[in-house]
Amino acid sequence: AITATTVRVPVINGHSEAVYVECARPTSRAEILAALHTAPELSIEDEPDRYATPRFLANPDAVAVGRIRMNPDDARGVWMWLVADNLRTGAALNALQIAELAMNLSHPS
Repeated sequence: AITATTVRVPVINGHSEAVYVECARPTSRAEILAALHTAPELSIEDEPDRYATPRFLANPDAVAVGRIRMNPDDARGVWMWLVADNLRTGAALNALQIAELAMNLSHPS
């Protein structure tokens, strides 16, 4: 199960979400980080003094993930903060990636 809360901030473009994910089995923060590091579209920004904000995205083509913390009351739950440039990742680049995927599915090489 996933629950998300969108946060609007006064920036020219970008959006942020507080996302809660409930895994199928108890998991650890290390397992969550390992899984997130395998996704090429993600940028992990989870240092205590450096976390993702719409204003300072390191890579506007990636979704930045940070503030990753486990739910102390449920060993299957994890909170994380997602930030993206909504004009690139949430619109233009995302539309291009979907089109490329659709073309590859309809015309396999």
